[in-house]
Amino acid sequence: MTRTNTDRVSESLGESEQPVLYSVEGAVAHITLNRPEKRNALNDAVVSALKDRLRDASKDDQVRVIVITGAGKDFCSGADLSALQKISQASVDENAEDARTLLELFLLIRQVHVPVIATVKGRALAGGCGLASACDIVLAAESARFGYPEVKIGFVPAMVMAILRRNVSEKRAFELLTKGAEISAEKAREFGLVNEIFADESFDDDVASYVKDFQGLSRSAVSLTKTLLYQIDGLSFDAALETGADVNVIARLTKDCQERVAKFLNKTGS
Repeated sequence: MTRTNTDRVSESLGESEQPVLYSVEGAVAHITLNRPEKRNALNDAVVSALKDRLRDASKDDQVRVIVITGAGKDFCSGADLSALQKISQASVDENAEDARTLLELFLLIRQVHVPVIATVKGRALAGGCGLASACDIVLAAESARFGYPEVKIGFVPAMVMAILRRNVSEKRAFELLTKGAEISAEKAREFGLVNEIFADESFDDDVASYVKDFQGLSRSAVSLTKTLLYQIDGLSFDAALETGADVNVIARLTKDCQERVAKFLNKTGS
């Protein structure tokens, strides 16, 4: 069964006019950047709708995984021209508020209860590359391209730096951020930005097959695992173990764990 939900701000708009499309098929929530004529460039409407749709998916108990994709040829080219013009003319306070909207999006991706997967065809550049990197998993088509070209226009890839530094080594991060060059999907996987690469002609089918693995998993177990993984980042070894022990206890008390363990024991005859 497919369930759909449109942007509340754009309920009266046709599908082609909505900046972000949203649907749920079984246990998979699909979020699609819907500005193909602008290479799915980010603006206020897109970022706001993305956050709304991520929250919708996180609150849906039937959803086990979220897939973010881009309509058309590219995943996301970063900020659009109007957003760049706004930045160049805005006050300090206005720029600070604008920056925080993107910050909130990157944080939200880590806070939602289920895995968020970026499926990248075409280019993922600047904030678009940051969006992909912020996701828990990145799947790329063979012809996909990645890059942080911000320095070429005198801009600092500031918030995406916090994400990139957690994905790749320090020297790779420095190279990507300061040269501003595009890299291939294969190079991105070598660096640690991409999990899997699929052939262009079979990309959608391969993504569906990959995503299917998440659909039968325990939502509570995956959610706790995701939270713990990001929570221990920056903790000392002792503190990470202590936090892990706490989550271990919480997991044991969940209904899902108790039911699945009982089912497993009955199956094995223990």
